[in-house]
Amino acid sequence: MDTPHFNDVQDDATLTHESCYRALAAKDTRFDGVFFTGVKTTGIYCRPVCSVKTPRASSCVFFSTTAAAEAAGFRPCLRCRPELAPYALQQNLAYAVWQRIAAGALNDGNAERLAEEVGLSSRQLRRVLLQHFGVTPIELAQTQRLLFAKKLLQETRLPMSDVAYAAGFGSIRRFNALFLTRYGMAPTSIRRAAEKASGNDGDAITLRLAYRPPFAWMEMLRYLSGRAIAGVEVVIEDGAGSMSYARSVQIDGINGWLHAKHLPEKNQLELSLSTTLVQALMPLLARIRSQFDLDANPQIIAAHLSTDSLLEQQIGKTPGLRVPGAFDVFELAIRAVLGQQVSVAGATTLSGRLASKFGVATTTPFIGVTHHFPTPERLAAASTAEIAAIGLPVARADALRNLAQFAVQGGLKIKPGASLQEVVTNLKSVRGIGEWTAQYIAMRALRFTDAFPAGDLGLQKAAIELDDGVRLTEKQLLSRATNWSPWRGYAALLLWHSLG
Repeated sequence: MDTPHFNDVQDDATLTHESCYRALAAKDTRFDGVFFTGVKTTGIYCRPVCSVKTPRASSCVFFSTTAAAEAAGFRPCLRCRPELAPYALQQNLAYAVWQRIAAGALNDGNAERLAEEVGLSSRQLRRVLLQHFGVTPIELAQTQRLLFAKKLLQETRLPMSDVAYAAGFGSIRRFNALFLTRYGMAPTSIRRAAEKASGNDGDAITLRLAYRPPFAWMEMLRYLSGRAIAGVEVVIEDGAGSMSYARSVQIDGINGWLHAKHLPEKNQLELSLSTTLVQALMPLLARIRSQFDLDANPQIIAAHLSTDSLLEQQIGKTPGLRVPGAFDVFELAIRAVLGQQVSVAGATTLSGRLASKFGVATTTPFIGVTHHFPTPERLAAASTAEIAAIGLPVARADALRNLAQFAVQGGLKIKPGASLQEVVTNLKSVRGIGEWTAQYIAMRALRFTDAFPAGDLGLQKAAIELDDGVRLTEKQLLSRATNWSPWRGYAALLLWHSLG
């Protein structure tokens, strides 16, 4: 099963056994999560950045996913921990289905329902994943559940029953049996072998998420700080100048809070999560990965965009700049509509008023995090006059209500494989949403790397140097941005940051 399905990795280069081995020998962080190395002499598979001595090339077998490595009989390394690896960022149907499975979509074992959600038959779903990853949907789901359980065993002191259920197993017996069969050891052995876990600190669980360096953490937090919804989220700056992020959480009917800080020496984020969120950990961590763009490969993106002289200058100033995502698609979409034709500060004020009036009060350890954001159902049930009372024009309030009704009807649930143009057209069907708003939602909330709100005056202003001091028109900017594809969203962030 040598080197399967490497023809569509994110840098469009074909990875061969030789090129994978070179990346492995160099501990190249660009390929962390892009492939995994099975070592035939040990039966263990590792990340390319594993600190162990590089094995001989003849002992190595390379796989595009952890599931493929485990299907071939390899077990995960306890040192480099494959479950920490960032995902290989691709925008295609197979990857989108994989993301859903990684977030727990098959924890109930209902492949038929997942297939229906993505617009395929169960047979087509199976064929897509076999062709792309070399494993079936169930095999992929089992690997994700086992690796997630391993993560909890090594990083927390959660009871074994909580670990099993949080990882999507229907029973402890089933969890123990599969873990022993696949990894050749009992779950308790993993916990004993692990370093002293950060564990549970009172009412919190501590977990870690890895990324490919570099990461412009301070720039991302400053961007989020200016747009933070008062009462729902806050950027915290301590006396030493470091910054962290906290917010309230509503997910799958479960309430809680999260706090994220940067561990630059480990290329990781450290998360503190309320223990109330244990049963929602798999989808929750998927959202956090998306919000902080942890699966980006900044070196590959920078190599592509730096061919433009204007972008090259900003890349040098802010290496590792990423597109800030959204914890919740509806929340970001509402924030985008509030930002129409007003300043960033004005939109931030309005979003705080909206959360205070229509959100639900909650208690967290963080000053300033006091509410959950309003649900689509709550805003859809409100009258236009009630929404306008926060200080909005009637037309804008009506747009918010239209968007809420659209969300209730499932309009913000995008099928895997949908194109950027399809998504933008779908969003623009909501009265009150135009091209700029649709592109902004697609870029930040729906994670389309090529989304580009060219009508933004800030982007046009930032591109002024491209045309002898004359600000580019939307059409001119779109033309210039053609060469930035498929990373136009990252180019937008670079341009905005160039404004200071």
